[in-house]
Amino acid sequence: MIEILNPAELSRAKDTGALVADILQTVKARTTAGTNLLDIDQWARTMIVEAGAKSCYVDYAPSFGRGPFGHYICTSVNDAVLHGLPHDSVLADGDLLTLDLAVSLAGIVADSAITFTVGGSPSPEDAAMVNATERALAAGIAAARPGARIGDISHAIGSVLTDAGYPVNTEFGGHGVGSTMHQDPHIANNGRPGRGYKLRPGLLLALEPWVMADTAALVTDADGWTLRSATGCRTAHSEHTIAVTADGAEILTLPKTAR
Repeated sequence: MIEILNPAELSRAKDTGALVADILQTVKARTTAGTNLLDIDQWARTMIVEAGAKSCYVDYAPSFGRGPFGHYICTSVNDAVLHGLPHDSVLADGDLLTLDLAVSLAGIVADSAITFTVGGSPSPEDAAMVNATERALAAGIAAARPGARIGDISHAIGSVLTDAGYPVNTEFGGHGVGSTMHQDPHIANNGRPGRGYKLRPGLLLALEPWVMADTAALVTDADGWTLRSATGCRTAHSEHTIAVTADGAEILTLPKTAR
């Protein structure tokens, strides 16, 4: 299903995007060495409930997971890159943490992810990897304009990642959002320009470049959810929800300082 939102729905989408961004930034600011992943999940739960929003994750049970997910935020650490299931584990200085959050507010979903170093002092390799995903995300957003195609976004993202020297996995990537979290079209993190669905104003997309330092192969944890690099290498993931408008793309999940 591909939804095209009307102006009233797009207005609500902006509110959802702002909430997702604010929760992520609040959790990031609270996270230090010694923080337990279950504390992060509880912080997210509290903020979602207080905002009158709904988690997209608690009851989420897709074919690729051992569902339902049962938690409010994805916490992926170091070699974990996607769908990190919160568990009783304490973070240390230098850990590379990805927070991925999707919520529904007034019937509209927004989805975003950030990767950062616990303690705030990333290694040059980690900083470069996070930067590559952020630059790829910016390139994908710039390519999202009316009349362009999904392949144009995929190509823009993939060009940045491959030029930076990272292998690209195309199994998991971006997706449409709207009244539900995962909709068509699928947006692979590499692809051919000029192919796929033609973008229209009112389309909501979650773009999410993610990489692993030296592999494109994933392995699944015993928890049935957490996806890790097959080689144990570090990982990074950046994601924004955008609205396609007549003038291009509007980012809905920017932090307050960037709005």
